[in-house]
Amino acid sequence: MTPSIVRFALPTVVLALGTLTGDGTGSTPPAPPDATPAFKVFLLAGQSNMEGQAVVSLDHPDHYNDGRGNLVNAMKDPALAKRMSHLRDSKGGTEGEWAIRDDAFCWYRTDRGELKAGPLTIGFAGYPGRDHFGPELQIGHLLADAYEEPVLLIKTAWGGKNLHVDFRPPSAGGETGPCYTRMLQEYAEGVADARRRFPALRGRTPELAGFIWFQGWNDMFVDGGIDAYPDNLVHLAADLREHFGDPDLPIVVGETGNAGNERFREQQRIGTERIPSPSAFVATRSFLRRPESSPNRGHGHHWFGNAESYFLVGDGLGRATLRLCAAADHRDLETQDRN
Repeated sequence: MTPSIVRFALPTVVLALGTLTGDGTGSTPPAPPDATPAFKVFLLAGQSNMEGQAVVSLDHPDHYNDGRGNLVNAMKDPALAKRMSHLRDSKGGTEGEWAIRDDAFCWYRTDRGELKAGPLTIGFAGYPGRDHFGPELQIGHLLADAYEEPVLLIKTAWGGKNLHVDFRPPSAGGETGPCYTRMLQEYAEGVADARRRFPALRGRTPELAGFIWFQGWNDMFVDGGIDAYPDNLVHLAADLREHFGDPDLPIVVGETGNAGNERFREQQRIGTERIPSPSAFVATRSFLRRPESSPNRGHGHHWFGNAESYFLVGDGLGRATLRLCAAADHRDLETQDRN
């Protein structure tokens, strides 16, 4: 069941211009065939917090703090229930099923090797089953609401990985990180597989529309990781744009807002601001909730598993992505008009 969809699409303007034939009469040439329809692709990358650690309904008194801060209980707050209402199936009521989109899809191969591929809903996290979610959930809802075309999210996220070594981009020098290589391999694999797997994408051309980066914790604990983070981030952006042949690829970076290291978070901001436009830094520190109000009181590195935190992170990343994409679309229309 698709939740209520609100779409915003730029109109297509077709100008039919008469041409002068050899006998001096004006005629209108036949209209060119319609362009192949596209679908929007967004590459999401990072480590365990992009994998997704938000707890959905688990409520064991010892392991999940009686369910405090999980998604089910968060939605009992009237303000959050209204803001998160689209996550529920419209016929499900307060205890009903989670909404499943038919216009947004997620493809993610977890660090355990499990392939999670399907319509966007709860459960595209690093754990088996549907007990957790990550930023992709709200990102996907926002993007699908905004585009007429179908949306595909490719997630390439694996726990405990740093940018300085694991995701090290080629132009940073030294050995290219294995996760950088894997990210690009799985992006290509995911797009090809999704076009075969999902009927809504068949016959459409993939269009990479943005890169969303939510990572950073482990760079605080690798020699040189903090100092090099701005440079590494700039290299990452440049290498991705070169790889995909798009110097204007929108790039969104989420702050590691659950980290107490203010210097590191400042390095993330500085690095993002050095990435040539279009790029955006999303501050997330205000989304951190208290451990005693969260499912995993000892997991500060995972935002304490708090569902509201992950929802807000996804919301911030998704809205920043839409702003950059809207600006890019506007520039494209201006270029078309000039040509």
